[in-house]
Amino acid sequence: MADFRERIDELAHLMDEFHLAEARLESDGMTVAFRRRSSVRTSSTVTESNADVEFADYATAAHPLPVVEEKLVGTPVTSPMNGIFYGASNPSSPPFVKEGDVVSAGQIIGLIEAMKVFNEIPCTVSGTVLKVVAEGGNIVQPGDTLILVG
Repeated sequence: MADFRERIDELAHLMDEFHLAEARLESDGMTVAFRRRSSVRTSSTVTESNADVEFADYATAAHPLPVVEEKLVGTPVTSPMNGIFYGASNPSSPPFVKEGDVVSAGQIIGLIEAMKVFNEIPCTVSGTVLKVVAEGGNIVQPGDTLILVG
């Protein structure tokens, strides 16, 4: 069963890497099917015999980025990649940036963990942070707004 779980993790990572909408794994009478419900969440269903079991995201510690429906003012600094966003280097450290901070182009505004590698995310513009949109521990996709700079 541990080998099957590893194969499930590999399948989930391949879906992210290749931006697949669906993937399926069959082995020893068990089937695991992943299907993206939206651009942010991934769900899976495991079927063994006649029993169906729903599992949440494969990255259980992460939460999807909330959908922001309000009109955002300012220049967005967006995520360049898929991964888990962190606004601080560790939970006890202060955030890289907060609302009201003056930032310059190239300044690190957060980290995105992808495939167990932490990638520094630089600010693309200079100005004042108007809003921090992304929250630490949330899954981000390319193009998701991390902060707004004015």
